Amino acid sequence: MTSEAGEHDESGGTSDRMITDHYHQADLLARFEQAMGAIGKDRGTVTTADLAPADEFHVGGRPATEHLLDQLALPATAHVLDVGCGIGGPARFAADRFDRVTGVDLTAAYVAVGTELNRWLGYDDRIDLRHGSALDLPFADASFDGGYLLHVGMNIADKSRLLAEVHRTLKPGGGFAIYDIMRLVDGPVDFPLPWASEPETSHLATPDAYRKAAIDAGFTVTAENSRVSQARAAFERLQGQPPGPLGLHLVMGQTIGEKVRNLTAAVTGGLVGPIELILYKPA
Repeated sequence: MTSEAGEHDESGGTSDRMITDHYHQADLLARFEQAMGAIGKDRGTVTTADLAPADEFHVGGRPATEHLLDQLALPATAHVLDVGCGIGGPARFAADRFDRVTGVDLTAAYVAVGTELNRWLGYDDRIDLRHGSALDLPFADASFDGGYLLHVGMNIADKSRLLAEVHRTLKPGGGFAIYDIMRLVDGPVDFPLPWASEPETSHLATPDAYRKAAIDAGFTVTAENSRVSQARAAFERLQGQPPGPLGLHLVMGQTIGEKVRNLTAAVTGGLVGPIELILYKPA
């Protein structure tokens, strides 16, 4: 799970603060270092695989990231944009496939932690994480060969502006992959959820709404994939396995159990589900 802007406010509005407060975990880097010690690792020996159970906090984790990026026809020389990069888990995975990754996230503490983890793992020269909003990306037009976002749009009300900004920063011919929890049918969901503590910062939308926003922004939509069955299998695995020291509790806090239970109920009840969309900016 990554964090991003809801209703954009250049001065840093109430909605933005509510979102960053939701994601904030005190002393996160120190907690990561302590958890690394519990598995016999330190700054010099920890690997991206060691961190994956904690730093890829979206449904399905690392396998979901791999499945998404497999669908982007980008060369190894690509410069890739990670929207809502969080502490950089997907960016580190992507950096092993592509030449460079630039990430942006609303939560400054996530960017600081992710940057330090990149230093420990030797990604300094391939990954650049920035503090900023997905609704006002701090990059020039046509900066990137492609990009992705994973579980970000649920915090963003203005999907049209989000995708217009992404479209602006991609080069012609660039691909962009979305993996979000989307609204499947009307009905109430219980809070807290992994991305929101209260309804005011949750902005679920249907796949049709995403698709319309993408087309309006100038994208061609080439694929839409439901990952609901995979999500249900992932929830079953979580229930059957005790969390290790390096786990989602580090970034989701003490309420992780309630958040996951509420999301599981919403997915199994057919209200919401993880959906992939693959977009391309015409050449």
